[in-house]
Amino acid sequence: MDRVCLVTGANRGIGHELVRQLCQAGDTVVLTARDMGKAERAVAGLPGAVPMRLDVTDQASVDALAREVGKRLGRLDVLVNNAAVHYDTWQWAESADLDVVREALETNLLGAWRVTLALLPLLRESGHGRVVNVSSELGSLAGMGGGTPAYAVSKTSLNALTRMLAAELRPDGVLVNAVCPGWVATDMGGPGGRPVAEGARSVLWAVELPDGGPTGGFFRDGRALPW
Repeated sequence: MDRVCLVTGANRGIGHELVRQLCQAGDTVVLTARDMGKAERAVAGLPGAVPMRLDVTDQASVDALAREVGKRLGRLDVLVNNAAVHYDTWQWAESADLDVVREALETNLLGAWRVTLALLPLLRESGHGRVVNVSSELGSLAGMGGGTPAYAVSKTSLNALTRMLAAELRPDGVLVNAVCPGWVATDMGGPGGRPVAEGARSVLWAVELPDGGPTGGFFRDGRALPW
């Protein structure tokens, strides 16, 4: 089945590579970025990619995107919530700048939540809806220590949202999972990580789950991670 997919924060890094892989598979992919010019430049050389502007922190922007997807494409099969900010390795919980924490929660948690709610009618209509929340093992309570508080807390919260949405949307056939792509060599992750193509393939695994596949899980490279 040729899918209609949407990836947030996709003008660079893992999101952009995921769009490339999806287009290569023959899917139509909405590539979103906060700046329309960046989105338009990012789709160059990607047949099947459609640029659209999206600021996940702005409800008006999210609503406009949902209307445009419905009008131009008529359906949506896959949503990948990839947009994220503030990999705050310089911070500690005991002395954190709470403005930074608030900004991380606004994008990494509420942004994903906001976009999912707006696109949920289209995902339900698909009959094969998939929501993939790009998370991080830093959000795992099982192995959590100190440091990187804004990012870690926002990803823990995103994991909790994943569990709730999965339970509520199971009757509609919408699979909702969280995926940690691992430490990837991107602008956010920095040098030394795994190639971006490998990180994107980890996310792609959850996109391509068959009907009846796992939902409400936390995975990396198709293997379950502890919450």
